[in-house]
Amino acid sequence: MSNRLQQLIEFLAESPGDPFLTYALATEHLKLGQTEDALHHYEALVNDHPDYVGTYYHLGKLYEALGRKADAVDTYEKGMQAARAKRDMHALSELQGAYHLAAGDDDDDD
Repeated sequence: MSNRLQQLIEFLAESPGDPFLTYALATEHLKLGQTEDALHHYEALVNDHPDYVGTYYHLGKLYEALGRKADAVDTYEKGMQAARAKRDMHALSELQGAYHLAAGDDDDDD
């Protein structure tokens, strides 16, 4: 186990309701190639903290990497709703782009 992963686990044990720590833990698992652990934490985060907008993009991308296109599209849609609710236009733009790519929408006329 990496030092960073161990630190994050300890921090999360001290502050179990902190969405940033859960997000950081999921991202660290993903960085280490621990896909199932990353997936578990990202999914818990969108369920427990649906207003933590940054999670949706990364969870959607992970679903795409796992070949779970329908889950990715659904995640991007929920993320766009959360971003609109928080008026986070930057996140909304990123989620819209990811959504269109995952859904196969092509805005080009060629």
